[in-house]
Formats: sequence, C-alpha cells, structure tokens
Amino acid sequence: MVSVASVTFTFSILALVMSAVRFWRGTASGPFPGPAAWGQALRDVASLRYLGGGGDGCNDRDEGFSQSRRWLHHALFYGFALCFASTTAAAFYEHVLGRLSPFPPTSLPVLLGAIGGLGMTVGAAGMLWLKIVADPEPGAPRLLGTEFAFVLLILLTAVTGLVLLGLRATSAMGTLLAIHLGCVLALFVVMPYSKFVHGIYRGAALLRNAAEADASVAER
Repeated sequence: MVSVASVTFTFSILALVMSAVRFWRGTASGPFPGPAAWGQALRDVASLRYLGGGGDGCNDRDEGFSQSRRWLHHALFYGFALCFASTTAAAFYEHVLGRLSPFPPTSLPVLLGAIGGLGMTVGAAGMLWLKIVADPEPGAPRLLGTEFAFVLLILLTAVTGLVLLGLRATSAMGTLLAIHLGCVLALFVVMPYSKFVHGIYRGAALLRNAAEADASVAER
C-alpha cells in the first residue's frame, strides 16, 4: 500500500516540479529572487492577496461582488495543507516513534486530518455550488466538465477520509479504506493535468512579481 502511494505521489510531485521549472524558464526575467521576494510571495500566497478583486471580491452568481470564492479557496488550500501535515505526522509516528495506527482521537495525525478534511469538504462543496449557480457566460464551457470532475474528486477524497475516520473501529473499515485510498490515488494521478497546477503557476508568478518589484526598487 505504501509503495503504490509513494510511486503515485512521487510521479505527481515530479510532474508538478517539471511544469513549474518550465513555467519559470519561460517567464525568465531579472535576477534570481532573494529572501525578501520569497517572503513576500509566501505572504501573497497564504493570504490569497490577489483573489480579493481589489477589496470587493469576485463576481459569483451575478454581477454582484462577493468574497465567497476567496474564503472557499482558503478552506480548500489550508484543508489540503493540514491533511498533508496529518499524513506526514502519521508517517513520523509509525516509522520513527514506532506507534502503529489507528491513533487516538486526540493525537496530532487525527486532529490535523479531521480539521483538514472538514476544510477540504467545505471548500470543495462550496466551489461546486458556485459552479452550478454561477452565470455561465463568462466561463469556458469546454473546461467546465473537467473542472467540475476534479473538484468533485477532491470532495470525495475529503468525505471518504472523514467517514473512514468516524467508522474506523467498525467492520466497514476495510472497505472504506479501499475506497478512500482509491480516491487519493486518483487525485494524485490527475493532479498534474488538472486545475491544481494553477496554484503552482500562480505561486511562481507571485514570486516573479515580488522579485521584479524588488529589482525595480533597487534601481531607483
């Protein structure tokens, strides 16, 4: 189980890194970013600074403005990060501390996974709802199906993980584990070819923007 997951995860990470490198080279300009640029870019990513529409938010269901999309992105982003931290903590518990799963409800892997799963569920469900009720005119119809399917896969991954956590002490644990791991593997396989990469490109673009801003200030 660990081998299959490791190979799939490694493939996904390598594909994303290669994509980011090609994007960086294709937009090359100025010196390599320094610590200040990295710090600014990380703050921009963490706060979703440029997803606020200048303070008014985005157009969601009509011509009005709302911050819904931004907050749903926050929930999904930080939920995913917490789930990744949960998996890392679980690996540390098992392979370094020698503590075998399932872990107690108050343990770090369980708490991080539960909070992260809830965040992913809220974020993914909300974004699906916005796609359903949003005005279709500004969108690209040919991309809607793939975007909808990817967000639905994220939602299924989060929900099956929460259900598995809640029923792990029952006889359904084996079946639920297989379903959840299937969703996770599918998510890793399609991740480099889905809208997930926009986060990689956006992060690289924010880093490039911060570096160019620093260079502009230095030239004055």
